[in-house]
Amino acid sequence: MDWLHKFLFAAFLVAGASTTGARGDAMVTGTVFCDQCKDGQISLFDYPLYGIKVTMACPGSDGQYTTLGEETTNWLGNYAMRVGGTPNLSECYAQVSSNGQGSNACGAAAGPAKHLRLMFNMFNTEMYSVDPLLAQPAQPMSFCPSSSTPAPVIPPPAPLLPPVPSFPPTPFLEASACPHQMWLMPEYQCYWKVVSPDTKVAVAFGLIAGRRYGADMTLRQGMLGRGDPYRTLLREGTTALLNSYNSIQFPYHPIGVIEAMNLALMGSTRHVLHTALSFTRANSGSGNAATCRFTTCK
Repeated sequence: MDWLHKFLFAAFLVAGASTTGARGDAMVTGTVFCDQCKDGQISLFDYPLYGIKVTMACPGSDGQYTTLGEETTNWLGNYAMRVGGTPNLSECYAQVSSNGQGSNACGAAAGPAKHLRLMFNMFNTEMYSVDPLLAQPAQPMSFCPSSSTPAPVIPPPAPLLPPVPSFPPTPFLEASACPHQMWLMPEYQCYWKVVSPDTKVAVAFGLIAGRRYGADMTLRQGMLGRGDPYRTLLREGTTALLNSYNSIQFPYHPIGVIEAMNLALMGSTRHVLHTALSFTRANSGSGNAATCRFTTCK
């Protein structure tokens, strides 16, 4: 991964020179699932929950936990909390607090709290992730297995997935992360889903990206950019979007990629570098030890 090392080193030099003394912040991201069978883990029967409130609590100087942040999940079950300053969140935890205004069929009880995991700390910015949180119904659903053996954990064997001719050969539920070079190879063209190489950047990412990159630039053209922070962001952001469509276990959901992309474009060059670095780490499989599971398209 020489290209990754070079990028990280270059980003460190550029951002480090311009952010001395800058005010840092922290970002916490995760997902909430409905644990329909109340088995305490994510199985084939579970699904992401929209409109669920998640609370982050941290210990104070007296050792008592207080609420530091609260966020509501989007329609893909994803949430993101931003904490200003330079907080130490190593002892904090996140937990489902209520069902908010979203789905209430699965909000009878909250699963266990989960501690935050530091993904990286660089340029006065910390990125934390939280293992999937669970909300549970009052009773397991009638279709759940009656055996005490827990339901199979994601990823499931490939035969459990219904055959969809237009999908690539690798199962959607397997963890996979591929760099931009792989996505540009003709032999992996079948893995492009939802968007195509000729989809306009403005269509995939919205008006803010359209103003920055122009109305005519395609995703394929955007993935060829290098040498400029904004072109690097577009290349890695497009790659992250494709990976998020390809694998449900990719660290970012599609909406999360688009949100992070637009926030970066509205921020400073330092924010652009931070977001591009975060996308690069995810695309390389860093954090969840994912590999690229492409096989040659038939």
